[in-house]
Amino acid sequence: MLLTPWEEERLLIFNAAELARRHRAAGLKLNAPEAVALMCDAMLEAARAGASYAEVEAAGRGAVAPDEVMPGVRELVNDVRLEALLEDGSRLIVLLDPLGPAPASPEAPGAIRRADTPENDPTADLERRTLRVENTSRRTVRVSSHFPFDRVNPRLAFDRSAAEGFRLDLPAGSSERWAAGEVRSVTLVRYRGTVGRQ
Repeated sequence: MLLTPWEEERLLIFNAAELARRHRAAGLKLNAPEAVALMCDAMLEAARAGASYAEVEAAGRGAVAPDEVMPGVRELVNDVRLEALLEDGSRLIVLLDPLGPAPASPEAPGAIRRADTPENDPTADLERRTLRVENTSRRTVRVSSHFPFDRVNPRLAFDRSAAEGFRLDLPAGSSERWAAGEVRSVTLVRYRGTVGRQ
């Protein structure tokens, strides 16, 4: 039997939905792929039966109840996108928050929880110094927080010997930029330990 890629995808969705139906019948909560498979299968079946766009969308929304999924699945499934063949042609159907908006929870996937006590600054005891830096280039120069400052772009003019063993006093992932011709003073902080040359 020769199948088109779309037909192969349809069979894959059907098999995933069948597994989800088996788990649901056994009283198991559904994971995210199972919930999405059931919604997609319901929409494709409705479209195959000649349903309208609104009816196909309703079939997807009604396929899985919020209490049938595992904790965290509502947060993971923000939307479901499916291309279905309707009577007026192929249409993209998008279900936004198909399981309803997730309740705010500190245990939800991706939730941000503040520490009970503020973190101590790990660099508080390290030596700092301020240097005047000039960009002699015609282009903007950017330096990331933890790059050894004495090894930055040679078009930045400053006392490189004074910067040896130091980096920008910035949080990890941050950076400083100098526009062409800009002169600015920056604070450097000493590395903890040694920085080897390659």
